[in-house]
Amino acid sequence: MLHVLAARNVWGYLVVMIIFCKALSWKSLWIKASAKCKFKCRQTRFLPGKWTVYKLFGLCMVLVLVSLFWLQLSCTGDMNRVVMEDRHLPHQPCPTERRAAADNPSWGPHKLALIIPFRERFEELLVFVPLMHSFLNKKNILHKILVINQVDHYRFNRASLINVGYIESGNDTDYIAMHDVDLLPLNEALDYGFPEEGPFHVASPELHPLYHYKTYVGGILLLTKQHYHMCNGMSNRFWGWGREDDEFYRRLRKAGLQLFRPSGITTGYKTFQHIHDPAWRKRDQKRVASQKQFKVDYEGGLTNLQYKIESKQELSISGAPCTVLNTKLACDQDKTPWCLPG
Repeated sequence: MLHVLAARNVWGYLVVMIIFCKALSWKSLWIKASAKCKFKCRQTRFLPGKWTVYKLFGLCMVLVLVSLFWLQLSCTGDMNRVVMEDRHLPHQPCPTERRAAADNPSWGPHKLALIIPFRERFEELLVFVPLMHSFLNKKNILHKILVINQVDHYRFNRASLINVGYIESGNDTDYIAMHDVDLLPLNEALDYGFPEEGPFHVASPELHPLYHYKTYVGGILLLTKQHYHMCNGMSNRFWGWGREDDEFYRRLRKAGLQLFRPSGITTGYKTFQHIHDPAWRKRDQKRVASQKQFKVDYEGGLTNLQYKIESKQELSISGAPCTVLNTKLACDQDKTPWCLPG
């Protein structure tokens, strides 16, 4: 639908420009004809009735203004509800709202690596990247968006993909956001700034639309790279959906890190929009073979992570840049045979 609206705007501009050019060419011909016929042609009009070149020019200008107004509506007003009627998605920023995340010194010394563990969630990604790029730019937060796309044939491993994102985020970033692709912030008061004092759980149990238990640290979690390293990253033993963030909560406690959460947010469970459709994309919640739940994985993490970057792609989604790292994870089937699909 976005492409349809864009096409309509383009065709509208083309029609206006064609009429405008025609008006100018007619005006030129009229001037030449007037010079030849002088007094005889002085009263002649090339258009019927009371229309003149100047009136036609004025009409063209009105059409230009109407077209510009139409474009504004398509981004911020009534036209936008056509795009969002199926899922009631939040406002999609116009191209003029999407400033590049340049290294602007006035934005501060810190830079965020927004890490998205990902597999086959392209519809959500098309919404997430432009929205988050605009959201962070409005808050003057330097950032880059890393989509860690699992392309092997093992079960999904969110924790290992976040570990990969941490390692591949580069020396130009000093903190990370572990961010689900289907969780969209709606309240601009949410803080995505540098979590100097300790890990900052943006999607706290008081705000998350689905998960409300006290030890929950999933969804969106900010950490400095130093603090993430102190935890040895996340456990690589969790294949399939769930539990890896519960284990990471215990790692935070073991590392002696205090967890912080938002305060003063009054939007409650409407602070975020969860766009995952369980009927369309069922989660892999099976317990396969001898799969176990671990309270704390003392051995695994950054130190035993094995992976390979198959390819790297720099993309722009509706003007918002992101980097896609197509990643193959390795699995020790003797230790975690449940990495294979059941």
